[in-house]
Amino acid sequence: MTRKYVLRLTLCFLIISVFFTELTIYADKGRPYYEETGEVVWDINTEDKIIALTFDDGPHPKYTAAILDVLAKYDAKATFFIIGKNAEKYPELVLRSYSEGHELANHTYSHPFNVSVAELQKELRQTKGIINSITGFSPVLFRPVGGNYNDQMINAAVKDGYKVVMWSWHQDTQDWKQPGVKKITQKVLKGSKPGDVILFHDGGGDRTQTIKALEEIVPELKKQGYTFVTISELIESKQQQEQVQ
Repeated sequence: MTRKYVLRLTLCFLIISVFFTELTIYADKGRPYYEETGEVVWDINTEDKIIALTFDDGPHPKYTAAILDVLAKYDAKATFFIIGKNAEKYPELVLRSYSEGHELANHTYSHPFNVSVAELQKELRQTKGIINSITGFSPVLFRPVGGNYNDQMINAAVKDGYKVVMWSWHQDTQDWKQPGVKKITQKVLKGSKPGDVILFHDGGGDRTQTIKALEEIVPELKKQGYTFVTISELIESKQQQEQVQ
């Protein structure tokens, strides 16, 4: 009787151990795993002087338009992570961004910070439909709101045909806090290196500081020999390098 009890206890312990091990792996596979699979991008390792400017939470009638003006002035391309409900309000800005050669990406429909997988899929599909109806283009990139994600969310996005895009950890400008033009500018210029993905915002609040900072950042980085590319161009550059190697 004692022996059977010990065997049962041991078996239960092994089952529980396996369950929690799998749960832990499923809950957070981590950056190295996702970079290896290519399902999530933070930045790329390259010697080419290319940088990706990204903007979240737009479009906004005032700030997105001003940002597009700055980008056009310096022939710089960027990627806009669009909120669906804003795209519905300002379709002309979505179309302008696309027509001027920028990349359009999905940032959900209503910008929820806490969302179930089913709700996320609904929001992604809704925003995809809106962008496609305006431009004829269907986005293939998705950035989680606030950069918050779990494995289930990534799996759902990948299943729907998306690549998940984050940003370089050292290039979060935190412009949404309105820290001042000087701080935003110094943050980017001091930390810039080839393959960076820089996080800005063109909606969700007053982005005057962002625009003024861009007017300093973009020409200065161009003087340093940098080219501004979309996220898809950045990924393509990495793939080309891997083929050569």
